[in-house]
Amino acid sequence: MRALIADAFPEHYLADLRALGLDVAYEPSATAEQLPERAKGANILVVRSTKVTREVIVGGKALGLVLRAGAGYDTIDVAAASERGIFVANCPGKNAVAVAELAFGLMIALDRRVADNTADLRAGVWNKKEYSKADGLKGKTLGVIGLGSIGCAVVERARAFEMNVLAWSRSLTGTRADELGVGYCRTPDEVAERADIVTVHLAQTKETKGMFGATFFSKMKRRSMFINTSRGGLHDEAALVAAMRDRGLRAGLDVFESEPAAPTATDVNNEIFKMPGFVGTHHIGASTEQAQDAIAAEAVRICREYLATGKPPNVVNVEVKAPAKSELVVRHYDKVGVLAQVLGIIRNHGINVADMTNTIFQGSKAAVASIRITSEPASDLIREISQLEDMVIQVEAKRL
Repeated sequence: MRALIADAFPEHYLADLRALGLDVAYEPSATAEQLPERAKGANILVVRSTKVTREVIVGGKALGLVLRAGAGYDTIDVAAASERGIFVANCPGKNAVAVAELAFGLMIALDRRVADNTADLRAGVWNKKEYSKADGLKGKTLGVIGLGSIGCAVVERARAFEMNVLAWSRSLTGTRADELGVGYCRTPDEVAERADIVTVHLAQTKETKGMFGATFFSKMKRRSMFINTSRGGLHDEAALVAAMRDRGLRAGLDVFESEPAAPTATDVNNEIFKMPGFVGTHHIGASTEQAQDAIAAEAVRICREYLATGKPPNVVNVEVKAPAKSELVVRHYDKVGVLAQVLGIIRNHGINVADMTNTIFQGSKAAVASIRITSEPASDLIREISQLEDMVIQVEAKRL
């Protein structure tokens, strides 16, 4: 099988992929425009930030797995992959510490105006009087929105800064908040109203895109901080700029609504870059050697399991529960053509198979097939299967 690594990847892990028997093509400089051509013939496609469009999916006739070497997968056309039965998998949690560290770096940089300090020093200006003004993080209230692996890593580090922590997450309950030692907020707006610093750690989905806009920012305290190291599409940048201008909000961003597709660019222009009270980084939250090694090791594990079983771990685009109404349990002799005959009968009755497993017993004489189907089987279907002489031992139907 052929694997295309179309993004930067720790090169010492390429040997581990090749040791799995993969023919590895390493093209870290491949662009989104080049990818449809480069991906032809690849069975596995590994990317970090390079976009995987519908064109890539449709043109990749051999593709079976698209692997995001990171957590977020909004740069991959998951719908197109699902339509063609292509697995999309990711490496969640492996960059949690790196992103949490950067979130605190942005907080400190805003509070101590590190970027402005440095700019004056580079210009030959000494202005200790101006920069001897900071609040400090100790005792401040940190509001964490999203309590996945990164959000939890932020909570853990906030304790070392002796901060008070509030949190909201879709699945957070009062009991779970108590277990984590955080204040429970019922809504994101409640976090905005109570926190001195809001830090966002959510995946970008249809529900979260544009979640942080003018209404949210209007509820934040004056001069409070908004930190986003997740995805730029989560916040409305124009609304954030307005809140910075009108209410003195400060923003620490690693991600932006619009980012260059290429890894380097010299013509980037964004109003927020010029705003007082802004510090930013170049979407580098996961870009530490520790995080990249952990992600690469996980990518190797995913490929290993995919090659061994045909089912990769961490898949994001399969139904958790297949849409089945009944299950046929067929105990049968382990002979060539038995399942083909059974499936043929199901097809003749116009019933679709939603899911299926086949377990072979020791000695390879008998097996049991569990076939989940989308409608209840008629008695004629059960009878036809049971009458497959020298093939079927027993058949029964269960309503799900």
